Amino acid sequence: MRKFAFKVFTTIFFGFYDHDHVDLGMVDNLYTILNLGMKSMAINLPGFAFHRALKARKKLKRILEGVLERKRNNKRKDEMMRRDLISVLMEVKDEEGRQLEDEDIVDLLVIFLLAGHESSAHGILWTIIYLTQHPHLFLTAKREQQEIINTRPSMQTGLDIKEIKRMTYLSKVIDEMLRRTTISFANFRQAKVNVNINGYTIPKDWKILVWNRGVHMDPEIYPNPMEFDPSRWDNYRPRAGSFLPFGLGSRLCPGGDLAKLEITIFLHHFLLNYKMEKVNHDCPVIYLRVPRSSDNYLARIVKAT
Repeated sequence: MRKFAFKVFTTIFFGFYDHDHVDLGMVDNLYTILNLGMKSMAINLPGFAFHRALKARKKLKRILEGVLERKRNNKRKDEMMRRDLISVLMEVKDEEGRQLEDEDIVDLLVIFLLAGHESSAHGILWTIIYLTQHPHLFLTAKREQQEIINTRPSMQTGLDIKEIKRMTYLSKVIDEMLRRTTISFANFRQAKVNVNINGYTIPKDWKILVWNRGVHMDPEIYPNPMEFDPSRWDNYRPRAGSFLPFGLGSRLCPGGDLAKLEITIFLHHFLLNYKMEKVNHDCPVIYLRVPRSSDNYLARIVKAT
């Protein structure tokens, strides 16, 4: 799932042409090292994850700078080459006609790609896991996708946005996965004033860790929180701060809708054509950084009959 999501995002970022000129295996490995270091103690000494992450970021910076330079020097200006995020960032201007510096573009690419492919990969995996564990939910989700195929105009060859908007049940399944799994486990904040919560004082300027998983598993908000139940989203009335899969407020992840779209498209094809059989049923689940089986959920993918 990570390889799939990474390839999708790098194609969006680099474009079809430069996609073949970048060692994606190396880039993926560097992003893995960077991601581990971002969630570790900030100890910049050899042997520590943070130190390795800083070195990985320097290498990523050189690779991305090479992509920028190649795009800038390449004389081919056809539309296909410019349908990528890097080209857009290179051409965008503010109200005064100023363009982004290369360093700014590299910074944006590093954080966008880092945040993007991980959440999509884990989201796809866990949705398939939950549906596989609940066969009746799998069949309900599959019937919805079959209905969309059956009512598709004969001239249409693939998914369109109207069909995706009709996937109301699958949307609930994905929201329930985001609640139950909590891919983004926490948000970081800072108290602007002294705050009293249940008799405890949080002093001004103290750092706050909002534990998203604690919110999503609160039985006062979600009855029977351990149960995977997409029907809890029927006629759902949102409460502020009760659903935080992509953060909240000014820190809301800008790629949340893109991640859900990618998950939806993948699941559409998976539900219609495949099923999954877990190999190691006794493998424990690790919850930090992201919930995952310690064997990365070794499984067989079987063609549906």
